[in-house]
Amino acid sequence: MPDIKPHAAPAQLSQLEKSGKDQEPVSGKKGGFFKVLLIIIIIAMVIIVGLYLVSKYTSWNVLSVNKTNGVATSGWQAVFLSNGQVYFGRIGKETENKLVLRDIYYLQVTKQIQPADQNATEQQQNVSLVKLGNELHGPKDEMVINKDQVLFTEELKEDSKVVDAIMRYVNEQ
Repeated sequence: MPDIKPHAAPAQLSQLEKSGKDQEPVSGKKGGFFKVLLIIIIIAMVIIVGLYLVSKYTSWNVLSVNKTNGVATSGWQAVFLSNGQVYFGRIGKETENKLVLRDIYYLQVTKQIQPADQNATEQQQNVSLVKLGNELHGPKDEMVINKDQVLFTEELKEDSKVVDAIMRYVNEQ
């Protein structure tokens, strides 16, 4: 029986005869795809980290539209400070270190010097809501508060007595 040897096609022979220097491995095309995919993933991660750092270290907050760092910016707020003072207003802007309050009101307590009843021994206290800006030093109606001094903030209801007093004041003006 004749000895039959498998013969390679002429195109295959020419590839086999070439040295390994010119040849690209068959898996090289897959490696190129994975390199491109890896570059795209790295670029996306750099963009995400960049946006995070920009929003963390500036007042621009990427993740928030109507709220700033968890504090509602619509409606009226009560801001309680560590010195015992409470301011009512609208939070305009909040950063990591500062809180900007606008349309500011505060409570003023005055003691009645002479009681209406001659027999009363205790002095009565009157509490009134005062609009910031009418004081002797004439401050603007905006306050930048160091957040280290803020104990907490509360959003006021539309039907609260403070909001009612503010609305009456605004309507009188």
